[in-house]
Amino acid sequence: MTSAPASGPGHAAGPLRVLIVDDSASIRMVLGDIIGAEPDMTVMATAGDPYVAVERMRQQVPDVIVLDIEMPRMDGLTFLRKIMAQRPIPVVVCSSLTQQGSDKMIEAFSAGAVEVIAKPRVETTQALQESRMLVCDAIRAAARARSVRPDQPPPPPIPLHARLTADPVVPPLPAHRLATLRSTLPVTQPVICIGASTGGTEALREVLEQMPPDAPGIVIVQHMPPSFTAAFARRLDSLCQIEVREASHGDRVLPGLALIAPGGFHMTLRRINQDYRVDILEGPYVSRHRPSVDVLFRSAAYAAGANAVSVIMTGMGDDGAVGMSEMREMGAATIAQDQASCVVFGMPKEAIERGCVERVVPLSRIAAEALRAARATGMMRRAR
Repeated sequence: MTSAPASGPGHAAGPLRVLIVDDSASIRMVLGDIIGAEPDMTVMATAGDPYVAVERMRQQVPDVIVLDIEMPRMDGLTFLRKIMAQRPIPVVVCSSLTQQGSDKMIEAFSAGAVEVIAKPRVETTQALQESRMLVCDAIRAAARARSVRPDQPPPPPIPLHARLTADPVVPPLPAHRLATLRSTLPVTQPVICIGASTGGTEALREVLEQMPPDAPGIVIVQHMPPSFTAAFARRLDSLCQIEVREASHGDRVLPGLALIAPGGFHMTLRRINQDYRVDILEGPYVSRHRPSVDVLFRSAAYAAGANAVSVIMTGMGDDGAVGMSEMREMGAATIAQDQASCVVFGMPKEAIERGCVERVVPLSRIAAEALRAARATGMMRRAR
């Protein structure tokens, strides 16, 4: 007897069912090996193009689709739009990312993709391990993304893995140094520090579109693969009143400018007298990411202290929670996106549970709240 197809994504129990759609047999095999080795997910089926994928989905509905962009007969973007129009399922776009192809990644997010990742690298053991982490984290994040259909129950909780700290990139300061630093940091222009991950591309657009031309300088870590952030910044720059660009090493943080950390590199904030600059650094993954929000936030705690505003937005995992706690200890204002407006309420939840968040607000109010906090921070500093 043939069993009836499953009801759809977000089933109550069992490993996550993943459908791999890619025209490369070798990539399907690598992805299959990566996914199959994880206890909380399984390869439901593979397909060489969207037409075969449709046939597979008639037999069983996946919880997550891992989808290539460049394929014969029907490209991945067209298939993604059809999925979202007919039967929305969380989609992770997995493609060969180049500067030329990064605009298509922007289109993928606009069409409804939850995550965009690079195809796994297998040339070294370390590259394969990093690819394994990124692929599996993206699938878990997609499965936990806010459902577009309210009748879907959430997937089972997925435990967080052990994390690295920001120590290898920004060495921690001892308590007595922190106390001295907090009392001696000069008053400067405020700086807004933002961290986001899954769902953050559209959330950041909404926040930055509300920023006035004279907004305080903004530094952003959005979890992205290499070769993608430049196109993302260009898109935001075309939509916003402020200037938005991918950060380069040594860039000044200026009013009316938002700098986005380049994919594959950490970004830190440093102070030179009354000014701030960013450094773009290589280094290990921190909180399972590069760039890492924890790295930016810790550096901002040390460089800006109470002159900073810290904002944590939608995303899977806990990146940024430790760094936001450190920023709060140094006097920074702290804001988190609320659960109802998050695609994945992971990063804000972790920060809230640490007790370091002053204000929890919906996405539509983050820009106004950050601007209010920046003004208040400056006034309080000058009143001392």
